[in-house]
Amino acid sequence: MSDNDNRGQKPQGPGNGGPENGGGNPWMKSLLIWVGILLALALFVTMFDGRTAASGGNTIAYSAFLDKVDEGTVKDVNISRDIISGTLSSGEKFKSYPIQDSTLVPKLREKGVSISAKPEEGPSMLALLLYQSLPFLLFLGIAFFVLKQMQKNSGSGAMGFGKSRAKMLTQKEGKVTFQDVAGIDEAREELEEIVEFLKDPTKFARLGGKIPKGALLVGSPGTGKTLLARAIAGEAGVPFFTISGSDFVEMFVGVGASRVRDMFEQAKKSAPCIVFIDEIDAVGRHRGAGLGNGNDEREQTLNQLLVEMDGFEANEGIIIIAATNRPDVLDPALLRPGRFDRQVVVPRPDIEGRIKILEVHMKKVPLAPDVDARVIARGTPGFSGADLANLVNEAALHAARKGKRLVAMAEFEEAKDKVMMGAERRSMVMTDDEKRMTAYHEAGHAVVAMHEAASDPIHKATIIPRGRALGMVMRLPERDSYSYHRDKMYANLAVSMGGRVAEEVIFGYDKVSSGASGDIQYATGLARDMVTRWGMSDKVGPLEYGEPEGESFLGYSSSRPSRMSNQTAQLIDDEIKRIVEGGLDRAKQVLSDHVDQLHTVAGALLEFETLTGDEIKKLIAGEDLDRPDPGAKASNVPRAGTSIPKTRRPNGPFGTPTPLGA
Repeated sequence: MSDNDNRGQKPQGPGNGGPENGGGNPWMKSLLIWVGILLALALFVTMFDGRTAASGGNTIAYSAFLDKVDEGTVKDVNISRDIISGTLSSGEKFKSYPIQDSTLVPKLREKGVSISAKPEEGPSMLALLLYQSLPFLLFLGIAFFVLKQMQKNSGSGAMGFGKSRAKMLTQKEGKVTFQDVAGIDEAREELEEIVEFLKDPTKFARLGGKIPKGALLVGSPGTGKTLLARAIAGEAGVPFFTISGSDFVEMFVGVGASRVRDMFEQAKKSAPCIVFIDEIDAVGRHRGAGLGNGNDEREQTLNQLLVEMDGFEANEGIIIIAATNRPDVLDPALLRPGRFDRQVVVPRPDIEGRIKILEVHMKKVPLAPDVDARVIARGTPGFSGADLANLVNEAALHAARKGKRLVAMAEFEEAKDKVMMGAERRSMVMTDDEKRMTAYHEAGHAVVAMHEAASDPIHKATIIPRGRALGMVMRLPERDSYSYHRDKMYANLAVSMGGRVAEEVIFGYDKVSSGASGDIQYATGLARDMVTRWGMSDKVGPLEYGEPEGESFLGYSSSRPSRMSNQTAQLIDDEIKRIVEGGLDRAKQVLSDHVDQLHTVAGALLEFETLTGDEIKKLIAGEDLDRPDPGAKASNVPRAGTSIPKTRRPNGPFGTPTPLGA
């Protein structure tokens, strides 16, 4: 799409001129105009400068002039300060340049030469005025030329800060249609109805229906909000203006409101049309929520936007579409019907949506016969459209690095591991003790996960450093989950404590490392949510004590009183501790009963470095791994080096936060 992004735009500055606009380079054209003006000024000054109008005739040396006077061949002379001109007896005219000579006039009188004098001529008043004003005119012309070019290039140059920066998209500009949007069918249908209204308004108007004034696209980053807007631009067949929320706010007071007014003036001239505001939370933030002065530039801009969207002056035929991933920070006045009549939620795709998205992106990639989009989609729960596009791209890059002509399933698996767990860091130096402790830590997670019935299946376990972690156990749900049960939460707590318990069981109480910091953080957060949000504590009861999301960001929490007593806060802390310690006890029980399995899995990790979920199942069942060449493992981890504590781990015990890891 990037190759076509600028084909439909009008030339905005240098480099865009060509056969299409038929005018050549505008910079060169303006430069030639100013060069012509300067040459005309110079010629004008030369014409009116009397000093340059010298007399005609042949120029002779002053000594030759004196010789002709002595010979008596000079008929008459005209003497001025700068030149002597005259006529010889033969009628030939001459001129010469004088020197200081007091004997010249007596000699001319002696020879009977007719003498006349010419008064000294200075420059004319017009020429003098032009000479004095020429530098100023030159400076003024250059300044005017530069400012004009700035305005042409930016659309809101030094003299146009209040002009809107909205860009009008054309049909040629990388056209995207609804056929390119996959996996978010409900959101697409909502917006297809708006496009249909623009194409055939009578279908709805005959039943009294009115066109929606605005639609707000709400969704996580990467779910396809901007892609939907581009599809609307390609399908609507009406002018489509696009602008970012940050384009309104400037360092100068009043510029944002002026740009809002100018944008709607442009839209009114092109109505019916669509205006798309990307990341509207940059300008539509809740008013008066911060700690500073509420009447700032952003509020003035928001007030003007509210008036333009639904004020006294009707804006018939202008549909506002906006996108945000922070609906909680938007001003309520912006969200009411009449401004944004529809809030279209753009969710992360389910498995069927992921299949469709993968098929769209795989069209551009040469695939091997073993690639199955459904298998990839089943193994990528929680992935957004942008994540899946990145996955396909990473797989293509892996195949290119290997010199392959087709992208096989192996490359997709490698790309999935890289996206989920981070890039491998095989060059990282680890000692034998660190590597052994990492193996038992990850084996502890794996063994507990295998014996917790409610736990998600293990996808892969590795002790190869990836991203910021020294090792990782990745679990993936068998299907998309939209809610979590109590038994699964307790299972996740036990699995998160499995690594720390394994270290204590194998190496002793004093050798427990800091590698479980991420596990403890995850377990504490999960237990806190269970107590304060989900009512899963019998002592606290089904009450909600969690802080609403976004309040601290909005600046409310500093002024709002606490919603619980000190006794309740102490009770919540006690319950969180009880739940986390319960998970710790469950992990201790599992690993104490199956310590032989812990040794088996840890030994296999030390030998092979990476194990799949099926291989871990075989090891726990007492079966041997049927790898063809165990000695040919890809291990580049040195056996000696600097001791690096295992302190930096990702958010969850398995590489990613819930729902992928939990």
